[in-house]
Amino acid sequence: MNANALSRADLAAHHSPLRSYLLEARYEFLRLLRTPSFAIPSLLFPALFYLLFGVLLNKSNGDAARYLLATYGVFGVMGAGMFAFGVTVALERDQGFLIYKRALPMPPGAYLLAKMAMALLFAGMISILLMTIAATLGGVSLRPTQWALLFVVNLAGVMPFAALGLFIGSSIGGQGAPAVVNILYLPMAFLSGLWLPLKMLPDWIGAMAPVWPSYHHSQIALKVIGMDAGGNLFVHLGVLLGATVLFFALARRRLAA
Repeated sequence: MNANALSRADLAAHHSPLRSYLLEARYEFLRLLRTPSFAIPSLLFPALFYLLFGVLLNKSNGDAARYLLATYGVFGVMGAGMFAFGVTVALERDQGFLIYKRALPMPPGAYLLAKMAMALLFAGMISILLMTIAATLGGVSLRPTQWALLFVVNLAGVMPFAALGLFIGSSIGGQGAPAVVNILYLPMAFLSGLWLPLKMLPDWIGAMAPVWPSYHHSQIALKVIGMDAGGNLFVHLGVLLGATVLFFALARRRLAA
C-alpha cells in the first residue's frame, strides 16, 4: 500500500503542472535559440546599431551614448517580443501546431507562458549586451541603481510588444506575419525617437510620438537616466498596461475563435 502511494506521489510530481511549464519554456527557448533567423537579428542588431551610432559615431558625446543606451534597449526588446509572438505563432497556426498543442495533456497556459519566458530571456540578454558595450566602449557611467532599473524597465517593457505580436500572429498567416511585424516595428521605432531624439525630427513626428507604445517605454527608460521629456510616469505606465491588456484580449478572442 505504501509502495503504491509512493509510486502515485512520484508520478504526480513527475507530471506536475510546474514541470510542464518549465519544460515548455526550456524547449521554446532552445528552439528559437537554434533558429538563426530569429536569434541572430534579435541579439546582434540592437548591439551592432548601438556600437555604430552610440559609440563609434559619438566618441566625444557621452550624452548620445547614454541616450541611445536607453532607446536601443527599447528597440531590442520590441523586436524580441513582437517577433517571438507575431511570427512564430502565425507559423505554428498555419502548420496546425496549435491544434496539436491543445490535444496534449499540458496546462492550457503553458504555451503562451513559454513564449513570454523566452521573450523575457532574450530581452535580458539584449539588455546585458547593450549595457556591457555602453560601460566598456561607450564610456557610459551610471549609478548601480540606474543600471538595475534600466534592466528591469527593459524586461517589463516586453509585455505590450509581446501582446501586439500575439495579436498579429493570431490574425495574420505565417507568410504575411514577418512583413506585418517589420512594417510596424521599424517605423514605430523611428517615429518614437528610438534612433534619433525627437527634437532632431520634424515637429509633426514629435506630436504623433505619444500614439506609440514604444514612445512611452522609451520615456520610462530615459527617465531612469534623467534624459526624458518630463512626462508623467503614471501616464506612460498606464498606456503600456492598456496596450498590453487590449492586445492580449484581442488575441485571446482570435485564438478562441
